[in-house]
Amino acid sequence: MGNDIVDVIVVGAGPAGVSAAITLAKANKKVLLVDRGDSAGDKNMFGGVIYAKQTAEIFPSFWEDAPIERAVNTQKIYMLTDYNASIFEFDCSEKGSYKAFTVNRSKWDRWCVEQAVRQGAYYAPKTVVKSLLTEFGKVIGVETEQEKYYAEIVILADGVNSLLAKQIGLRKEIEDKDVTLAVKEVIKLPREVINDRFGIDDNGGCGCKVVGGPLKDVFAMGFIYTDKDAVSIGYGISLDDLKKKKITPYELLDELKAHPTIAKLIKDGKTIEYSAHMIPEGGAIKLPKIYDDNVMIVGDAAMLVNNIHMEGTNLAMLSGKLAAETAIESLTRHDHSAEFLKNYYKKLKNSIVLKDLQTHRNTVPFIKKHIKTLTNLYPELAQEFFKVLTEADDVPKYKKYRRFARKIIMSGAIFKSIPLGLFALEKCFKK
Repeated sequence: MGNDIVDVIVVGAGPAGVSAAITLAKANKKVLLVDRGDSAGDKNMFGGVIYAKQTAEIFPSFWEDAPIERAVNTQKIYMLTDYNASIFEFDCSEKGSYKAFTVNRSKWDRWCVEQAVRQGAYYAPKTVVKSLLTEFGKVIGVETEQEKYYAEIVILADGVNSLLAKQIGLRKEIEDKDVTLAVKEVIKLPREVINDRFGIDDNGGCGCKVVGGPLKDVFAMGFIYTDKDAVSIGYGISLDDLKKKKITPYELLDELKAHPTIAKLIKDGKTIEYSAHMIPEGGAIKLPKIYDDNVMIVGDAAMLVNNIHMEGTNLAMLSGKLAAETAIESLTRHDHSAEFLKNYYKKLKNSIVLKDLQTHRNTVPFIKKHIKTLTNLYPELAQEFFKVLTEADDVPKYKKYRRFARKIIMSGAIFKSIPLGLFALEKCFKK
């Protein structure tokens, strides 16, 4: 495309960037999607699940021909003690419909880019953007290692560090306390083994959250997702807490995999992939300025991640779509000023993206304050509670009940639960 001026350049072919590109292409806008990877998905990593609602807004009926691994119809929470676990399970399918699917990012991202190209987007892989081109303080394009590209508007979807946003002063250096390190292994297992161990069949899948055990006393959560013939297992941990652990990321993952409850799920599996990725967790409090003259920021680059619910791809897709819609309006009006592109921020504010981030603006600091209660004490009490309910021996039940009640009182769990419960209720009613 050389030095031609396009309508929009999108930097980064992850969920946010592709959503922006395909929305623009459907509106017959001239859009260039650039990505540093050899092919889409090469540099991307996530836990393993996409959400149906936001995905269908970009790719209607995607489940019919997209490279889906499994529909998630079962969710589990593993509350680990040092040696065992309490497991809570629920069926999350509704009348045959599914709200989430597991995917392989390299396959999924390639498919998404193919859809954008079919709609008319121009895709340039192996393209590293060195810097933004500016004129009179306004962004006018990008400079790559090969050449310069010019555009009316540039959308930055270049990930958590977003060097380009920093270049024009829209982002500061991210602090360790505002970043989570996600570490994941993909472990190959026969399909029938996965079905048996997770209590699913070929038509269903399982998503698991893991707290406690090796992840106790730190702001961290584990995850397990089932693919057709593999299991993704990993965790996300605050960089601050990883340093407190004085342990390497892969060593902590090995500890999680070695826990007796988890080890049974992946026994005899073969690791076929290992990856790590930084995820922003600053939330609404640390939200950067996400627009300026001729430029908008989407996805991880805009720090649009809900770590409490482990949601990133859905917020990224929606932010890309809303930025693209704002760009379309801007191109129609021939007004790419910061004052007009502020409409992108207004759209986000009226969507679940900023509403959810605003709801949880104080949640991370609160959880960190009570982390030992949540990841250590509660799993132990849950284990004790189920033992009282299920054990049959020569100890009278009233003695077991008294012993359990005494343990709760001595641990202070009742008093610790009051602020946690009130905090949760307050969040339910706050807009």
